[in-house]
Amino acid sequence: MSPAEAQGRWLGVLARAEAEALKEFVEGLLPALEPYGLEVLENRTGLVMLPATDTARGTRFLVGEVLVAEARVRLGGSEGYAACLGRDLEQALAIAILDAALQEGLEAGRIRAYVEQEAARQAEADAELARQVAATRVEMETF
Repeated sequence: MSPAEAQGRWLGVLARAEAEALKEFVEGLLPALEPYGLEVLENRTGLVMLPATDTARGTRFLVGEVLVAEARVRLGGSEGYAACLGRDLEQALAIAILDAALQEGLEAGRIRAYVEQEAARQAEADAELARQVAATRVEMETF
């Protein structure tokens, strides 16, 4: 997996993480990251266009605007970025801090373990949702 693919994976997992648990985890990391000079460059909300694909024709279109919180930080020599749905600026800031820390190689073992644990939790939640949806499936041939 390339560094860009790895970064995309961990950012995807962190964006779906439960916000309070994520913020608590980052709060525990801050003392170890403090010597590297954490600097908040941006922390704001904004609107972005939500794209979708027409399943019949395969064409892309814009559904409308969604509110996102975004953050950009500098830690050591790396910049971290995050954008997540909603207006939780602390959540976006926490993800950006983890992004910068992973790029810089700081506390990487602890952060990767957290990301893997969160990815497993999300996979289980997705599988449970798929089971619930499958239970409601109607076979039209049996009607």
